[in-house]
Amino acid sequence: MFRQTIKRNLQRPIRSSNTSENSLRIIPLGGCEEVGRNMTVFEYGKDIVILDMGIQFPEEDMPGIDYVIPNIEYLKGKEKRIKAVIFSHGHLDHIGAAPILLKKLGNPQIIGRPLTLEMVKHRQEDFDRNSSKKLKTIYIKDIKEAYKLGAFTLKFFQIDHTIMDAVGVILETAVATVIHPGDWTIERGPIGREVIDYHHLAKLRRPTILMLESLGSLKTETPVTEKEMLENLYKLISQAPGRTIIATFSSQILRIKEILEFANRTNRKVALDGFSMKLNIELAQRLGYIKIPKGVIITIDKAKDYPDNKVIIICTGGQGEEMSALPRIVAGNHRHIKLKKEDTVIFSSSVIPGNERTVQRLKDNLYRLSDNVYHSEIIDVHASGHSNRQGIVQMIKEIRADYFIPVYGNHYFLKEAAKIAYGLGYQKDKVFVPDNGSVIKFTLLNAASRQLAKGELFNRVDQIKAEILPEKVPSNYIFVDGLGVGDVGEIVLRDRQMLAEDGMFVIVAIVDSKTGKVKNSPDIISRGFVYLRESKDLLRQTRKKVIEIVDKTAGHGLPVNWSYVKDEIRNKIGNFLHSKTSRRPMILPVVIEV
Repeated sequence: MFRQTIKRNLQRPIRSSNTSENSLRIIPLGGCEEVGRNMTVFEYGKDIVILDMGIQFPEEDMPGIDYVIPNIEYLKGKEKRIKAVIFSHGHLDHIGAAPILLKKLGNPQIIGRPLTLEMVKHRQEDFDRNSSKKLKTIYIKDIKEAYKLGAFTLKFFQIDHTIMDAVGVILETAVATVIHPGDWTIERGPIGREVIDYHHLAKLRRPTILMLESLGSLKTETPVTEKEMLENLYKLISQAPGRTIIATFSSQILRIKEILEFANRTNRKVALDGFSMKLNIELAQRLGYIKIPKGVIITIDKAKDYPDNKVIIICTGGQGEEMSALPRIVAGNHRHIKLKKEDTVIFSSSVIPGNERTVQRLKDNLYRLSDNVYHSEIIDVHASGHSNRQGIVQMIKEIRADYFIPVYGNHYFLKEAAKIAYGLGYQKDKVFVPDNGSVIKFTLLNAASRQLAKGELFNRVDQIKAEILPEKVPSNYIFVDGLGVGDVGEIVLRDRQMLAEDGMFVIVAIVDSKTGKVKNSPDIISRGFVYLRESKDLLRQTRKKVIEIVDKTAGHGLPVNWSYVKDEIRNKIGNFLHSKTSRRPMILPVVIEV
């Protein structure tokens, strides 16, 4: 069987795989120049293990794009070498691309905690009905288990994050041991359990490599605890004159559970609104992770049957997503909820980078409709799943890894995390700040290779050569637009940007095939450029220019190169319009021979 649970002494040497070069290659395909699109390839000999397959939400200069996924060109032809894809947790920036990429890679084995894999399955079904049956799954029910994946030994450790079943990953190889917490925080006031520490990871077989999510590298403020945040929520709910509407991430299962229990204690009803939110709560309930008090949940259409101050609505849409619940409520398009001045609206979520303007517009409209709007700039109503600068310091100190690789964030986040490591005594040759597509290589030197071949233990950093190779693997954006994956490239996107910025100008010229002369006046269609009724002089001049261009290029009685004619129209009319308007619309010439 593929799965193998391992019980062994950590001080036993790991035998080398069948390879002439004992080296570990770490290749981030996404997540190291942006927030999202997280995917990392680990390669040893002929064996490959992949961590996560996430999406990135589109930025404002990506019109029409649904989301962005990693480029897996490097893995083409290597599909049979992939031992497994590991999913650290169920957020879309870590599992969102799975339905597309798993299929392209021949559906390799996937490993994760139960809730995570169930969310992957549902994501798969949303993308392609009945396709989840093809998934080969290993459910991690006990994080103390270990799994042999070719040259890799996979282990897990507990971490704190804002979604249930999030885990840190350990990958042991003959060269080094990789420690990757995924997304993480250090929760200083956990509910129902002890504070997690990471001292035990310092005892793993060396050399060790710490790959650390670094979004909090610039945050110096003390993060709010989950307990403090919940107390603020309870206070606002208790004092609400009307209904309480809480916008949060659909993955905040434990937070939703706590609100449900509070509602039950205070004789309130809760309506969940948003497909993903209802689905995640249903999954958690089915897996036995949460128990919902009987009778506390009502359907959204029943909210009107109860006093307003006894109704809590927990919904999606805190990021301003157009079709999610909260934006529809604000726009007045919701079938059952019409916002009232006395309603209390709470943003129990952070703003995903890139969504700032969208969220701000949503808040502006909410402030017009409600007198009671709360968010983290006013009161702590959200606890982040990402640690601050001090948390990074603590993690580095507790694990004491030999090498440090900051990941998951824009380049400046990673550079700031690297500075933290330098301040804690790391030398520059022990810290690597990768870009997407970087190849970080750890190779045993000859003496250590001989030790390994004999089955002897080595554990000294000076027995390893560590470097970032000069070449990179392809890691450019792959755009998903509807059902199209990768068919919208940089050129198409540039065209969309041009259309959005300067509009479109269509010129239709009917040309006599015998004389090469324009018949009648060219027709002009303008979209997003000028309003035709108010630009008659410009249109008259443009038509005159078109006739002149066609007469000059086609009106000589010889065989005509119509592609050349259209290019001349496109270039010269483009220059003419720019000289008159300082704008350059997309010119689409249509020449019809009659």
